[in-house]
Amino acid sequence: MLTLDDKTVWVNHVVDKITAKMDWVSVKSKNKIPYTTIDGEHDDRSVHNPTRSADDGICWWTNGFWGGMMWQLFNATGESKYKQIAEISEVKLDSCFLKFDGLHHDVGFMWLPTSVANYKLTGNPDSRKRSLHAANLLAGRYNPAGEFIRAWNDIEGEDTRGWAIIDCMLNIPLLYWASNETGDPRFKHIAMKHADTTMNTFVRPDGSVNHIVEFDSAVGGVIRTNGGQGYAEGSSWTRGQSWALYGFMMSYNWTQIEEYLDTAKRVAHYFIANIPEHGIIPIDFRQPAEPVLEDSTAAAIAACGLIEIAKIVGTHEKQLYLNAALKLLQTLEQLRTDWTPGCDCILQNGSAAYHAKSHHQSIIYGDYFFIEAIFKLKGTDLYIW
Repeated sequence: MLTLDDKTVWVNHVVDKITAKMDWVSVKSKNKIPYTTIDGEHDDRSVHNPTRSADDGICWWTNGFWGGMMWQLFNATGESKYKQIAEISEVKLDSCFLKFDGLHHDVGFMWLPTSVANYKLTGNPDSRKRSLHAANLLAGRYNPAGEFIRAWNDIEGEDTRGWAIIDCMLNIPLLYWASNETGDPRFKHIAMKHADTTMNTFVRPDGSVNHIVEFDSAVGGVIRTNGGQGYAEGSSWTRGQSWALYGFMMSYNWTQIEEYLDTAKRVAHYFIANIPEHGIIPIDFRQPAEPVLEDSTAAAIAACGLIEIAKIVGTHEKQLYLNAALKLLQTLEQLRTDWTPGCDCILQNGSAAYHAKSHHQSIIYGDYFFIEAIFKLKGTDLYIW
C-alpha cells in the first residue's frame, strides 16, 4: 500500500504524463469525435460513413467523451485550447437533434460531458439550451407503467420497447441536473423512479448486476433478464458492475437517499471481492478462464465510483475503497497505458462486449474515465455527473 507521500508523487507523475500526451493529441484530433483508434490514429464518428446506421455515426453514444476529456483538461490546466476544442464537438452534436431515430437513452452520456460541462464552467446559454433539450428527450423515454427509461430504439429482429439497461444509471444525472437547473421536479421524479426500479430489479443480493432487464411495456413487471454485453444471462459483466457502482453513487449525491449509497457500496464490495490479484479486470467476472479477455474501461469507471464513495464514508471504510481504486489505476498505468506518439489513445485493452467480434482495443470512454479518476485523486477533476 502506498504511503500518502508516495501516492501524491505517483498521482502527480501520472497527471504530468496525461497532460503531456493530451497536449499534442488534442490538437491532432481537434476536429474529430473519436471512438477508437485505427493503426494508432483516432477514428472520427462525426464524419458520415454510409456503412453505418443513423446511431452509429454522429449519434453514437460515446460521442460526448472526447469533449468531456477536453473540459477535464481545461478545468485542471486553465489552457484555453481545451475549451475551444471541446466546443467544436459540442456544436457538431447539434445535428443529432435532427436525427430522432438515432438518439437513445444515451443522451446523458452525450450532453453531460459536453454541454452541461460547458455551462457549468462558462455559463454558456446555448449549452444550457442543448442540455435541457437532451434532458427532455431522455424524460420522454420514461415508461410510467414499468417505471423505467427505455434504453434503445428498435433493433432489427428484437422488440426493445420494454428494455432497460444498467448503463442508464449514468444517463439519469442529466435529469437530476435539469430539475436542479429549472426548479421543475418532474425530471428528478423520473430519475428516481428509474433508479428505484434499477435497484430492485437489476442488482442481485450479492451485489452482482444484470445488464438488460425486459419489462412488459404495457402493464409493467419483469419478463426476463438478458446477459447483454456480458458472458451470459446471470453472469456479471464488469462494465455493467462499474456503471451500477458509480451510477448509484451519483444518485446518492443528487438525492442523499441512503438506499442509493447502500446499493453503490453493495456493488462496490462485490467488485472489490472479485478483483484478481494481478489487478486486470475481465470482461465478465463469471466468464470462462479461457480465452483470457479483459476490459480496462471497467476498471477505470469503477475506480471513479470507488473514489466518490471514499469521499463520504468514515475513515476506516475510506481506505477500503481508496485502496481498491488505487490498485485498479496503478495496474492500468503500469500495464495498460500507451504514452507514446504511436497511439492517440492512452488506455489499451478495452472491450465493448464479451461476444463482440474484436476485443482489446482503445475506446474513448476508457481514456475519459482514466483521466477523471486520476484528476479526482489530484483534486482537480470536474464533476460533470
